[in-house]
Amino acid sequence: MFTLVVGLILSLVLYVVLGFRSGEVWVTDAKGNSRMVKSKQKEWKSNPRQFLALGALAVVLLLSCVTVVPTGYTGILTTFGRVENRTINAGAHLILPWQNVVKMDNRTQKVQITTEAFSSDIQQVNLQLSVNYCIDQETAQELYRTVGISYYENVMYPRILENTKAVFSQYTAENLIGKRNSLSDLIAESTSADMKRYGITIVSIAIEDIDFTDAFTTAVEAKQVAAQNKLTAETEQAQKTMEEEATAKRAVIAANAEAEKAVIAANAELEVTKIQAEAALYAGEKEAEMNKRISESLSEKLIQYYWIKEWDGVLPTTVLGNEGSYIIDLTE
Repeated sequence: MFTLVVGLILSLVLYVVLGFRSGEVWVTDAKGNSRMVKSKQKEWKSNPRQFLALGALAVVLLLSCVTVVPTGYTGILTTFGRVENRTINAGAHLILPWQNVVKMDNRTQKVQITTEAFSSDIQQVNLQLSVNYCIDQETAQELYRTVGISYYENVMYPRILENTKAVFSQYTAENLIGKRNSLSDLIAESTSADMKRYGITIVSIAIEDIDFTDAFTTAVEAKQVAAQNKLTAETEQAQKTMEEEATAKRAVIAANAEAEKAVIAANAELEVTKIQAEAALYAGEKEAEMNKRISESLSEKLIQYYWIKEWDGVLPTTVLGNEGSYIIDLTE
């Protein structure tokens, strides 16, 4: 609209200025000679250059009636600042010279926010967030009518800060360290609910950095070192206990093995003794049985037979009396 007004004013000025020419009059001197001289007074007459000014005016009017909406944008048509009931899609369009088109970006946009929050135990946390969002094409006109083009500064930014502080205040500083993803989801969920009525879609919210104060960081590091030292001591103690238990178990196993070995040896010796006794008993019984059979089988003639068979032909030098009562020496 401003370009149109400026173009009209410049074209009209050129048209008027180019229409004035210097006047020409005939003058007769004292000798009666006539000649044409230019008058200092100007008069307005038609001039070909005026047509150039009119052409420029026409071009300005034509250009002011053409608007182009880029791809990914929605055109909001206004007449003297009043929002019309229709929108303009991407492409070239003809509008009235006194109308204007505000281009609302419907593409996914990204902003980064640096802020601070406090945990439930009053620890300050410095944050850096990245927010991806887009506005709905169907509600872009209403968003412009009710909020304007500064919708991010007016409605999004304050709500994101408020929701971030509310979410972080629910956790202690120590618990915040390992909950970055869940915190991002909670902030995105609450912000999406707030922005839905404006036709703004929160695509995602990511916590890119969480930074605590130096004092808290030092305390956490000291706690981690103490926990690590405790774990190391417990591990060493457990290892020592395991080694002592293993040594004791080995001693018990060795003692049990020796005792079992002694029992096995005693049982083996007892078994050998038993076997020997049984063998001796068996041998005695066998010998007695054999003697019994021999005695039963002996006769007077058989005895003489064996006596003669075993005799070496040498006469005895002594003779034993009846029932061994005396001995007679035959060599004398």
